[in-house]
Amino acid sequence: MFDLFRKKNGNFKDDILSGLTVALALVPEAIAFSFAAGVDPLVGLWAAVFMGFITSAFGGRPGMISGATGAISVVAGKAVQHGDQLGEGLGLQYLFAVIMLAGVIQMLFGVLKLGRFIRLVPHPVMIGFVNGLAIVILMAQFPSFLDPGTGKLLQPQPLAVMVGLVALTMLIIQFFPRLTKAVPSSLMAIATVGLISFFFFENTATVSDVLAQSAGNPEGRLSGSFPLPSLPTGIAWATDWTFILKTAFIIAMVGIIESLMTLQLIDEITETRGQGNRECFAQGGANLLSGLFGGMGGCAMIGQSLINLKSGGRGRTSGITAALALAFFIMAGGIVIEKIPIAALVGVMFMVVIGTFEWSSLKTLGKVPLSEVLVIVAVTLVTVVWHDLATAVFIGIILSALVFAWESSKHVFVRVEKETPEEKIYSLQGLLYFGSVRDFSDHFQAKSDVPNIVIDFGEARVCDMSGLEAINSLAERYRQAGKNLRLRHLSADCRRMLDKAGAMVEVEILPDDPAYSVANLRRNAAK
Repeated sequence: MFDLFRKKNGNFKDDILSGLTVALALVPEAIAFSFAAGVDPLVGLWAAVFMGFITSAFGGRPGMISGATGAISVVAGKAVQHGDQLGEGLGLQYLFAVIMLAGVIQMLFGVLKLGRFIRLVPHPVMIGFVNGLAIVILMAQFPSFLDPGTGKLLQPQPLAVMVGLVALTMLIIQFFPRLTKAVPSSLMAIATVGLISFFFFENTATVSDVLAQSAGNPEGRLSGSFPLPSLPTGIAWATDWTFILKTAFIIAMVGIIESLMTLQLIDEITETRGQGNRECFAQGGANLLSGLFGGMGGCAMIGQSLINLKSGGRGRTSGITAALALAFFIMAGGIVIEKIPIAALVGVMFMVVIGTFEWSSLKTLGKVPLSEVLVIVAVTLVTVVWHDLATAVFIGIILSALVFAWESSKHVFVRVEKETPEEKIYSLQGLLYFGSVRDFSDHFQAKSDVPNIVIDFGEARVCDMSGLEAINSLAERYRQAGKNLRLRHLSADCRRMLDKAGAMVEVEILPDDPAYSVANLRRNAAK
């Protein structure tokens, strides 16, 4: 229906024009997130500049846009509140200290190459994450249709103008590429709707109106000078180090998860592969410098990244252009940006919502296991209700792991290969781990079994210490019953661990014994 993300190769022209489009979309987002954190809009705007420039230049995913985000602003706001309770003006100092420390943690995360753990995120979690994010972006646009003074829906006439300009923006984005692809359709839509609003609808809400909602800026002006580096001062490290470290760690983890999830999404869209560890290091460096230069920090932004892709941005130049353009808007071009109608930006974000939502997931109902559908729904709901993408991902991973453990526990099969009055040979199939040991043990009745028992592990794998302990306990049951238990086709690693545990069981050593290791299984699962 909407072919928003066509696979294409980028070039400098597309990257530069796309970067300009992204810069325009970054302004209201950064302002809104500054309000959420309880800081001046310039703190969020400069965060978008530093985050965008550094991650675009040195990060692991060309074309991905970083800046101030909602998830980071919520946690950062706690640091601001904590500092303000201790003294006037200390809120920002605590914010900068927390952001800089979070940057250091993220850099360590990249150095230790822990970014690869994002590969453990199951596909249903990814779908739920994307769908939830699309709904969150959609809901974030609704306040634009409300009267800022009363909080109620706009009057019929201004509401009709707002809806009409939003619809026009969406139509231009969808159909302008049929005329030419020389200019990004989003940029053309913003320019066209901006001119129409300027000449015919002067009372339409603009970026200036959003700026006017901040304290100390009644005229709604976008202006500021380049910040100078400054270390946080006035912080009670001796008494508040636990709060600062805890808050910084939360920000670091939220930023890493959102950034790596965004990276994975863009990988799928562009059919390329980014570098997760490099992105972690770049995100950390960006947050460190953002805090040093008076920014509130941030992480990757899915909405702006998708706008960039939609507009043709594929290379590092697009993100660098967006950051430099935003810095220019703050210092010199604010008079133009202030006139951009909010309706145009809302229309752009509506198109991002349409392109972000995984519509194919609606067709999976009845075609995939119910457990996977439940994981998708759970992650989507947590994302929408809590607006906490990191928590949603964690919950999704835990649910997927529990589903996997439950399903795997039902797939341990024991069959009798040979039976005589004196000997019985069992064959075991499946994974023997903490979730399946109970089912495994229930297949054997030591007191009623024949004198000599053989269990063949040739088609099974012992995955953890719970599996080894189950074997040990089974051997003890047969020994107490006066029966002889032998095991075959166990790996050398399993044999050694059974010996260390003091298991009184005979293990046959055969030429075709497997060579897997319990530890190796865990390491391979983590890769």
